[in-house]
Amino acid sequence: MKNLMITGLNENKVNGVVKGLNQLLADLHVYYMNLRGLHWNVQGKGFFQLHAEYEKQYNDTAEKIDSVAERLLQLDSKPENRFSELLKAASLQEENDKVTDTDGMQLILDTLKVLIAQERAIIAAAEEANDEVTIALMDDFLVGQEKAVWMVNAYLA
Repeated sequence: MKNLMITGLNENKVNGVVKGLNQLLADLHVYYMNLRGLHWNVQGKGFFQLHAEYEKQYNDTAEKIDSVAERLLQLDSKPENRFSELLKAASLQEENDKVTDTDGMQLILDTLKVLIAQERAIIAAAEEANDEVTIALMDDFLVGQEKAVWMVNAYLA
């Protein structure tokens, strides 16, 4: 039996949520790999601090990827796992040349702006679908990301 039949969510109303989650999944994958690149290639006086921070960020992003994929499955959708397809769907671009502390932190800030906007759009779609679980998931993401925005801005000041 389909999950939506049991949970009482309307498939037509959930389509917008699924579309948004698929977009977010693609962009989170690109962000994850960009963070890996920052972690591996950071240089300069802030190396030790940033090397550890980038690792923390990519571990957090990996957990978000898993949560989004699992939510898609709960909504009777299949999450994409082929990186070639994720790259086609992603709005974020791959980065490989950010090695200074300010370049890396600015990339994080720019990416968070995109992700936060997507998550707010997913919340709006989930509200229309009466999908409280997706709303809660996105709210959880936003709590940490808004704090990260504040901390990155403080670092760049």
